[in-house]
Amino acid sequence: MKISTRLLLAACLALPLLGACKKEEAAQETAKAPVAVPTVATDENAWNAYLTDVVTRNLDNATSTYVYTLPADSSADFQGSYDRQLEKAEGDMMRGGVEGTLLAFGGPNSAKSADLAVAAFAKAEAGTMKGVKVLFIGAQADSDRVKAAVDPSGATYKFVDAK
Repeated sequence: MKISTRLLLAACLALPLLGACKKEEAAQETAKAPVAVPTVATDENAWNAYLTDVVTRNLDNATSTYVYTLPADSSADFQGSYDRQLEKAEGDMMRGGVEGTLLAFGGPNSAKSADLAVAAFAKAEAGTMKGVKVLFIGAQADSDRVKAAVDPSGATYKFVDAK
């Protein structure tokens, strides 16, 4: 009886180790290709999938994420969406950041996403975002002004070209 109990215990303890090996192999085999940038600005599902993929690839051990996205500027309620996102982002910036947080800004219209990020970071006090990573997904032409708005806060800035 003692031998069979010990064998069962050993098998139970070894099982998770064997399962972990398979998970690592499966993860290596199923590395996904990046989602392509949508070609249609009004395809919200495609943009959400793209932005989710970019944010996921740039998590870098972030413990929490906040993604500020805008619909196409031709959508019926663009201004309402912009105003709501700006209100939320400004509130988040005024509170300051917690180390390990990722803030991402992106959408079909890079200039409008940059406007949102710049306006939001105007509410951030200097040095209150140390340990926070800011990810801007847009056009290179808009990156410099977003970086200039983010830098005083102390956050780490990263740009992903949506081309």
